[in-house]
Amino acid sequence: MNREQRQTKGQPGQVQSIQPGIEDEMNPLPLQADEDYTSGNKLVGKAALITGGDSGIGRSVAIGYAKEGADVAISYLEEHEDAEYTKKKVEEEGRRAILIPGDVGDEEICKAAVERTVNELGQLDILVNNAAEQHPTDDLLNISTEQLESTFRTNIFSMFHLTKAAIPHLKRGSAIINTASVNPYVGNPELVDYTATKGAVVAFTRSMAKQLVNKGVRVNGIAPGPIWTPLIPSTFPEDKVEEFGTNTPMGRPGQPVEHVGSYVLLASQDSTYITGQFIHINGGMFTSS
Repeated sequence: MNREQRQTKGQPGQVQSIQPGIEDEMNPLPLQADEDYTSGNKLVGKAALITGGDSGIGRSVAIGYAKEGADVAISYLEEHEDAEYTKKKVEEEGRRAILIPGDVGDEEICKAAVERTVNELGQLDILVNNAAEQHPTDDLLNISTEQLESTFRTNIFSMFHLTKAAIPHLKRGSAIINTASVNPYVGNPELVDYTATKGAVVAFTRSMAKQLVNKGVRVNGIAPGPIWTPLIPSTFPEDKVEEFGTNTPMGRPGQPVEHVGSYVLLASQDSTYITGQFIHINGGMFTSS
């Protein structure tokens, strides 16, 4: 199916009760892989650790990396069926995949994820910090301390912990790719705490790019706009889901598969002169980078 043949005017109203959501329960299912994708063997001999790799953008990146020749460690919270499906798709490409469940908001879980990746895949060349949570709240007075701390633990503390654990294993030519969002560039009054964490991701990425440049490790990021992933029906009410993404110039939400090329670029030797940068994938919602 062509990438643009998915619901161009939004999608049916639907909700899920628990984040980050179950992909198999979505209608329509997100477009995760391009049937016509031609591998350039850009990641042969590489091993990647992807957080939030069970579904959404993380699943597409895992499949794309496998198509390009990489073995993949898939970190996820507890969506075991989604994770098993992603593992199956990676293995169909002839690559190794390991599943690492656990809450990346916990530093010890982060350390263990990196160690398992290195021990079982033999190395770590690419770290994709992609896991996130969000909780719409239209009044700052209603954001509890618990919500604030949980969002920061998942969205930015995890990146500190995983990056810190990964650095001793990364070699010259390795890459770190952090998933941010369009929101810190434009603001979002209903996702203040989430937007703040994503602004921190931008700052963290640019700071680490400068810190690691002399080690030959590149640090870049992707800033997605409205993308059709399980996080959406598990976050918003039905009416918001129906309208999701239709306010973009392209008039539709993006698909996870539409991120693969950018994540491959930033992981491969095609981006040897790129660090501290963000690629904006948002259907024409122009921002200042």
